[in-house]
Amino acid sequence: MSKRISKVLRGALVALTAAGVVGGAAVVPAGATTQGKGSHAATQAALDGLVAAGMPGVAAGTWTPQGTWSGSAGYADTDAKRKRTADDHFRAGSITKSFVATVLLQLEAEGKLSLDDSLERRLPGVVKGNGYDATKITIRQLLNHTSGVHDMVYTPEWDKEMNGPGFFEHRYDIKTPEQIVAMGIKYGPDFEPGKGWRYSNTNFVLGGMIIEKVTGKPYAREVERRIVKPLGLKETTFPGTDPKLPAPHPVGYSKLYVPNPGPRIYDATEYRPSWSGATGEVVSTSGDLNRFYSALLQGKLLPKKQLDAMLTTVETGEHYTYGLGIISRKLTCGVQVYGHDGVVWGSLSGAAGTRDGKHMLTFNINGDWLDQSPPFENMFEGEFCGTATKSDKKPAARAALGPVNR
Repeated sequence: MSKRISKVLRGALVALTAAGVVGGAAVVPAGATTQGKGSHAATQAALDGLVAAGMPGVAAGTWTPQGTWSGSAGYADTDAKRKRTADDHFRAGSITKSFVATVLLQLEAEGKLSLDDSLERRLPGVVKGNGYDATKITIRQLLNHTSGVHDMVYTPEWDKEMNGPGFFEHRYDIKTPEQIVAMGIKYGPDFEPGKGWRYSNTNFVLGGMIIEKVTGKPYAREVERRIVKPLGLKETTFPGTDPKLPAPHPVGYSKLYVPNPGPRIYDATEYRPSWSGATGEVVSTSGDLNRFYSALLQGKLLPKKQLDAMLTTVETGEHYTYGLGIISRKLTCGVQVYGHDGVVWGSLSGAAGTRDGKHMLTFNINGDWLDQSPPFENMFEGEFCGTATKSDKKPAARAALGPVNR
């Protein structure tokens, strides 16, 4: 992600799902209503609103006890006039963070680490110099973004190599987690550990490194073993260095996060996700993400102690609070939803669900330059409240929206 983050999406991060409640229920064709009670007219209106706001296309899938629904607007390919569908695979960006946090909390439940372990204990010598004291940074602080570790996405190096023309020069480069972390900690901490809040992708690259240090396996293999396979998430992958997306998928349209972008739009569908790694690598579908978040919220992946810790949030100064790899939004109708948003080149995603894990929403936009908050937030308002709001919410900080991995 670049420094120049989309004003709207900067802080969104919500993924939803429903494991076990609806099970393998078939997806209803776009535009259909839910089985049983209810209507998704407001959700469809929000989808249409995103296209009206200038996005190429958007698709959403929902799960409720009454059944499933999917809707779409715009195009997966604007030249071919191919429609978006609920079967589309997409880069889910920072939704990856919820998977990484879940594995770390599972490791705590197994007695293999503690959230209060210091970064220095788990990754000795990795973060040092430039004002950092890794003995005072805890795993918990990495996961809720109170560590003060600087975000590698907000550095001149990242901006030069992965935004604007640099994207096409470097998108097939392979980066190691160590190289990505070094890019961030070249710059001093944003604040003393525990003394502030600032979204930092570097935190979760470090989290992935901790998983590998503790288990002896790459973070993605542990996510697959512990979450993807048990839940039957057959459309969810961690592609590593593979730049391609599985079919079907939309074209990822991007303005490359340059300041004051003009009208030109680029195809940014392909790049090597090692640039993102444990902070934004996952590729998935709305159905799989709804299943994941539903299982998570229903306590099927974590014991109560660890799930309570994950959902204990801190203030961010934005219109959401942040837990351990999870975002909580309180909507205008009083409903609280939990999940994550994701932003990478050519892709903006949102996923969220109610605390009981029975009502889930996931949507993906195949464009990355949305600059108004209401059209994005209206997806949550429409699905969970049945209304759209025109209120001027603050842009969601630098979290989920914006150039890569937000």
